[in-house]
Amino acid sequence: MIKLVVILNMRVYLLFVLLICMSQISLAQRKDIDTSKILQLSGVVVSEHDLNPMPYITVYDRSIGRGVVADYYGYFSMVSFPGDTLYFSYYGYKTSTYIVPDTLKENRYSIIHMLQQDTINLPEVTVYPWPSREDFARFFVEMKPYDDAVRRAQRELSGESLAFVAARLDADASLASGLVMNQRYTKLYTNGQLPVNNLLNPYSWAKLIRDWKEGKLKRE
Repeated sequence: MIKLVVILNMRVYLLFVLLICMSQISLAQRKDIDTSKILQLSGVVVSEHDLNPMPYITVYDRSIGRGVVADYYGYFSMVSFPGDTLYFSYYGYKTSTYIVPDTLKENRYSIIHMLQQDTINLPEVTVYPWPSREDFARFFVEMKPYDDAVRRAQRELSGESLAFVAARLDADASLASGLVMNQRYTKLYTNGQLPVNNLLNPYSWAKLIRDWKEGKLKRE
């Protein structure tokens, strides 16, 4: 366990040193610019169509070979130099450039950059329902023209099919809980009196006679 921690710490240390070396190399390549003119460039990238912030935009400084990725709200912040060329890229939008002004007097600068939506034309793709001609020929010979999807759905959703499936399903926890709660409510409703008997309920008799006259019992 101790060896593993030491190895991880060494890797983190080497990565940190590598990042510092890359930063020094990038700055060394800019000998033509005074380091006192380094500025902190911040900004928000929005869509030109609706002005909504665009998340995770890639902002790349071509002059020093470094870049950052904007956050979820389109905000980014990076170290730059006056006169640097920045590239803003995002999938589905046109890559745009921005040149940092070389007339800035302060070491901090903020911008709002807009990206224009791009139209991507993908090559035409033809999708076939069968992978080969042999599969199509076999399906054509074995197909049942009168057994379409609608007929199968009607057959599977018929009363006999649903009753057959329901008879073989075990009661789950929700059904068992609902049954117990209904029994408890019925017991509380008839507490201190005789249970309800629909044979003596005039409303039930009236509904039965009305259904019999309308022919509902015959259809069922």
